[in-house]
Amino acid sequence: MKIKNILKYFVRFLFLQSLISFLTIWYFDNYLFQNPEHKFNIYLKLVEDRERFYSLIPLSWLTVDALIFAIVALFLILLYSTKFYTYVNELDFSYDNRYIDDFFMLYLMWNSYLFSALYIFRVSGLSRSYLMLFTVIIPTILLIFRNSEVLSILLGRSVINENFISFNLDEFSNFRNLRIAAFRRNVQSIQCSEEEFSKVIPDEISKLNKIKNINLVILKLVSKNSLSKDLEKYLINLNKKVLIISNNELSFKSNFIYRVENVNDNYLYYFNNDIQYGAKYIIKRLFDISLSIILIIILFPFFILICVYIWKLDSTPIFIKQVRVGLHGKKFNMLKFRTMYINSHEKRDQLKDLNPKGGPLFKIDNDPRLINGAKVIRRLSIDELPQLINVIKGEMSLVGPRPLFADDTEYFDKNYMRRLNVLPGMTGLLQINDRNTDDFEIWYKYDMEYIENWSLYLDVKILLKTFSVIISNKNSGV
Repeated sequence: MKIKNILKYFVRFLFLQSLISFLTIWYFDNYLFQNPEHKFNIYLKLVEDRERFYSLIPLSWLTVDALIFAIVALFLILLYSTKFYTYVNELDFSYDNRYIDDFFMLYLMWNSYLFSALYIFRVSGLSRSYLMLFTVIIPTILLIFRNSEVLSILLGRSVINENFISFNLDEFSNFRNLRIAAFRRNVQSIQCSEEEFSKVIPDEISKLNKIKNINLVILKLVSKNSLSKDLEKYLINLNKKVLIISNNELSFKSNFIYRVENVNDNYLYYFNNDIQYGAKYIIKRLFDISLSIILIIILFPFFILICVYIWKLDSTPIFIKQVRVGLHGKKFNMLKFRTMYINSHEKRDQLKDLNPKGGPLFKIDNDPRLINGAKVIRRLSIDELPQLINVIKGEMSLVGPRPLFADDTEYFDKNYMRRLNVLPGMTGLLQINDRNTDDFEIWYKYDMEYIENWSLYLDVKILLKTFSVIISNKNSGV
């Protein structure tokens, strides 16, 4: 096992150990022990047993809380020694959702161990009703933190809501029952010759991703033992999950990380270059949710003032919803304070001659659609603040490429489609460097730079710079 994986398991072990131990100690003190005297009597039993069975343990170490901590630690050590808990193989065959089965397995493992430990250490007199509730709490926590899949679902990214596109994968192929495919929807199946792969695959993925969110690409090879250099590079830079099923061993021209398994005399090559997936996605979402909630609480009185101000300028509605394109092409309703007259977006075609640039960027100096008195709201990007709700819902991030209209994706080439592989943001590299540009090439430059260098540190850095940039700029952003 690689050092990186060992470190990942160790960190997760320490987290679960701390969480479950402190939760168990708190729960026992507040719900299971009848009173402090009850807990002290159990301590006296431990002291009595110490002299008979474990006299080597210093008396100063012997407390009921220490016993609970040790019981939890031993259980997690045993649990982590099994592949059942530590390893979920996406290339296993799965014919149904096993979350319920996994929960009951954890339930039986935890409670058989717990009641055995309570019996051995003579921990008795506990409240039975609260004890029954406790038997469910710990297995639930263990299931949630078993791997990134369950936690991602809770944070807004469910595997069962994801899609895949397949090439030359037979409709009745047993490989559709692989876990990686079984829980996702096949939105398009394409049949073509393997000689046409280099052209068909990029074209079809780019075309479909403009109308559907695509998370996984599956290729079935029969005769070839390699991909063209251009196609190989395209798939690596696609920033999606890619599964290649081949009758032959494949040789690759590029150096990249992938897994290979032999299943039913076929070679399965799998690599995941999804930038915001698994632990990375979870960390980003927790950061976004926490900071967004704090900002909403702090800015709530200010929100009320803005609502009143817009109402006095042009009555209702105060907020507007715009259909934008988000992560992996998924459409969502982006919220904004209304700063333009009603149905202003529908007038874009009428005003396109005033737009200085072609492409998806639509900016007009002294835009006639702007409500009189609302210019300051746009200049300070106050109209974007309701998007904190989109962030909490998981449709946007605090930092990322700005989400564009669904119609604007027609201008995206197969390379620029990569901007859809990260959560769109309220602010980004463009906004802190060249916020008022009307040059689409500059957008492309900063979006690609963000995608290729994304990290939580970069997000924090962009957020810290955003405020000063907004104050210093005179014109509105997007």
